[in-house]
Formats: sequence, C-alpha cells, structure tokens
Amino acid sequence: MAGNWIPFLIGSFVGSMAALIVVGLLLICLFRPLTQWVLAKFMKRLMSDRYPENIFEMVSAMTKVSPRYVLENSLRAATGQAIERPFGSPRKFLNFDSLIFSPAQIAKMPSSEDTEVDMQLTIGPMAKKPLTLDIPIMAGAMGYGIGVSEDVKIAIAKGTAAVGTLTNTGEGPLLPEERKFAKHLILQYNSGKWAKEPEILRQADAIEIHFGQGATAAAASFIPAEYIQGRAAEIMGVQDEEMVVIPSRHPEVSKPEDLKKLVDKLRTITDGVPIGVKICASAILEKDLEIVIQAGVDFISIDGGQAGTKGGPPILEDDFGLPTIYALTRAVRYLKKKGVKERITLLSGGGYNTPGECLKAIALGADGIFMGTAILWAMTHDQVTKAIPWEPPTELTTYPGSLKNKFDPNSAAKYLTNFFLSFVDEIEIAVLALGKTSLREVTAADLVSLDEMTSKVTKVPLAFHSSSSS
Repeated sequence: MAGNWIPFLIGSFVGSMAALIVVGLLLICLFRPLTQWVLAKFMKRLMSDRYPENIFEMVSAMTKVSPRYVLENSLRAATGQAIERPFGSPRKFLNFDSLIFSPAQIAKMPSSEDTEVDMQLTIGPMAKKPLTLDIPIMAGAMGYGIGVSEDVKIAIAKGTAAVGTLTNTGEGPLLPEERKFAKHLILQYNSGKWAKEPEILRQADAIEIHFGQGATAAAASFIPAEYIQGRAAEIMGVQDEEMVVIPSRHPEVSKPEDLKKLVDKLRTITDGVPIGVKICASAILEKDLEIVIQAGVDFISIDGGQAGTKGGPPILEDDFGLPTIYALTRAVRYLKKKGVKERITLLSGGGYNTPGECLKAIALGADGIFMGTAILWAMTHDQVTKAIPWEPPTELTTYPGSLKNKFDPNSAAKYLTNFFLSFVDEIEIAVLALGKTSLREVTAADLVSLDEMTSKVTKVPLAFHSSSSS
C-alpha cells in the first residue's frame, strides 16, 4: 500500500514545482506592465490632486521643517514630557574641518618611516601617583546601569587594557568586572550617592569629579526605576526607589571654595592618585577654570557641545554649551596665562570621530582625547545586524536594551582594540609626516586655517597668508 503513495507524492511535487514556475514566469512577464500601471496611476494622482490633498505636501513641508523636528514634536505630543535623544546633538557646530596640517618635505624634512613615535600621555604629572598611558586616546565616561550594559563595560575595559589606555566608570557604580579587566580606570565621582565608599575610591587610578557634560550640561538626571533593575540597582543601592535621581549639584560643594576641600579629601583617601574635574564649556569657562585651578586639581576634562549621551533632552543637547573647538582653545589659552598648563593635564571630548580631529586637538593644546559615541559604534561593528532593521543598535548596548543579551563582549573588545590600534597607527604616520618623533612635538604651528572664523577662534594663521606674513 505504501508503494502506491510514492508516485502520487512525486506527481504532487512535480505539479507544485510546475505551478510555481508558471506563476514565477507570469510575474516576470507582468512585472514591467504592472509596475508601469501602478506608477502611472500614482503619478496621475500626484500631478492632479489639489496641494492640500496631495501626498507631496509632506515633502514640501519637511523641506521647510526637518523630518527630525516633525518626529521629535510627535514624540512630545505623545508623551507630554521632555523627550530623550540618544548620541547627542545632530547640529553642525564649527569643528576642526577647516584646519589643515602643513606637511614636511624639503624646507622641513619628514621623519624617517622607521622612527618610533612617542605616544605616551601622563595624567597628573605632579601627582603623587601620576597615571601614564601608552596612547593619548581614551574611552569616555559611560555609566553602568544608568547607561550601558555590563557586557559593554567589560568589552570597553578589555579593549582599552589591550592598548594601554584607560576607561571611565561614568556616573554609574563601579562594576567589579570593569575594575578586574581594565588596566587603567578613572572613577567618576558623581553627585549621586553611590561609589563614594573609601574602599571603592581606592580602586581607582584617578578620580574625576563630575560637574557637567557637553550633552546634558549640569542638569539633574531622572531615571525611572524600571530602567535600572537587577544587579545595577543592587550595586547602586536603589532597589526600593521609584525614580533614581542624579542631582545637579554635589552636596559637598555649595560654594566655590568647597571644591578644594573635596579635592584634598579624595587625594587623601586615594593616597595621591590624580584628582580632576569633568565640566562642560560655558561662556564663563575661565571663571570655572579659575576655581578649578585654585582647588589644586591634577587634570581637567572638558566636554564640548558635540558630546554624546545615552539620552538627553534635545534642548540641552542642541542649545547649551560651547562647541568643542571653542572650549579647547579657550581653556588652553587660560591655563597658559595662569602658568599651569604643564602641571594640569587637559583632556578634551565631544564629537571626536577621526584620527585627524584628535591630532588637531592635541596640536591646539589638548593632552589627551576621550571618545564615547565613536567607540560604541566601533565596538558594536557588525553586531548591529542583530538589531537592524527592526530595532535600533542602541538596544544592544543600553542596560535596559531588549537585545543586550545578544551583545558579544569578546568580539566587541577585539573590535575596540583594532579601532584604537588603527587610530594610533594613523596618528603616528601623521606625526612622521610633520617631521616629528613625538606627539608632544606637534603644535599649532603645524596647522593652517582655511577660513577666517576658524582662524579667529584658534589663532591659527590663514593658509592664504605666506609664513613670512602670518
């Protein structure tokens, strides 16, 4: 009996395949005329409907009003609350694009290609325990729990350790695995109530007192408890709180002179590791810097307006804080004026994406560069395919992300290592092309400016002036 079914099954299969082939051929034959018919109907309606009834009205409207504004205003209409945009402002600020390096060739000879380039950075050279890195490119502050996931922090710790640079805890708690895998770690002293215990502080290679950042200024952060469940809530001690709040002000700093007391306290607890501050750039930057200098800090981290964040109100991202190039050049000039530039290490962040931008900033006076958004994209690399097209890649990296369990920290650490190595390789090539052998030899004298505004901001001479007239 079973043998009678075999011809029937074969016949059914052959018939089905033949039907599929016929349908496929029909679709191929009809595709062009069908497409042409649909397009003709659409175009006829598009070209004849009154403007208020015409779908093209959306194109016209979004030419006047950015699709981003339309979407963000729709989100505001849906929630009735301040919205949070990941990665910082999409605004185009004045940046480093109009600065160009002047290559060495004949009048000034390039360095030999087999010359070893000194890329080291020492943070807090006058501190009891200076922090020396192999490279001047660092991972920016990203908070565990309040921002990124455990696997992301572990990947950053491993990737930075592999190239001899540092990572930063951000405003979140200290994740034990982050300390375990990181070679160098800055612990960010936040205005919240966690990561303040002496035994935690003593695990840091440097302490960074957080006052502000480029994407969210110095505003308070309010994080719903449902976004910080599990281990992060336990480490932070906020399991029973409905809303996790990071205040806008440090309870220990109610007036400017209190900062020195806090710096001295942290220096004593940690037995002399570099103590610094993290600030955003305001129009009264020099006044902030004066207080910081008087407090006796070892380093200053300044975030420009292009800085990223897990999520911040667009008004803070777009309309607060000076662009990075303004912040950097003003800070350099003031520190030199006060005679402390060689004593206080200046770290710059906010919108750095290329080796060229980093080297230009160092030429202008930055000692080191910290990066956030760029390294997140680099370490995620092809893992974004686990999210797109149905979810944004941030779902892989944020603590409450729906796809965070699909994030592979070992692959991410490898990608991040390669990213840093590539950056350093390009910077070394550039240093040699300038006729130098050390990163510290690269100065603003190696740059020219292509436009007057950039020249005024940076004090770098215009390229259309000869060297004798500039």
